[in-house]
Amino acid sequence: MSEYEENQSKFMRKAKENPFVPVGMAGFVGIVGYQLMKMKNRGNVKMSVHLIHMRVAAQGFVVGAMTLGVIYSMYNEFYLGKQDQKAVTHK
Repeated sequence: MSEYEENQSKFMRKAKENPFVPVGMAGFVGIVGYQLMKMKNRGNVKMSVHLIHMRVAAQGFVVGAMTLGVIYSMYNEFYLGKQDQKAVTHK
């Protein structure tokens, strides 16, 4: 198996374990791309202010995706895990 296929399968495995990681990455790229296109028509706003707003928006999206991912993992581990334990003990 080539190194590319190993990395691709590793990424897919990680994406299935933590589905909000690719969402965060895609959101980051989308926000940065949108803000870079919007930079042409920024008007009278300084470049540094525009870049700071872009960074804050992108980081906010990634932090939000990470938070949702942690909540999702906790839900799967604790809530669904306890239901599986109850099902095993009732048999």
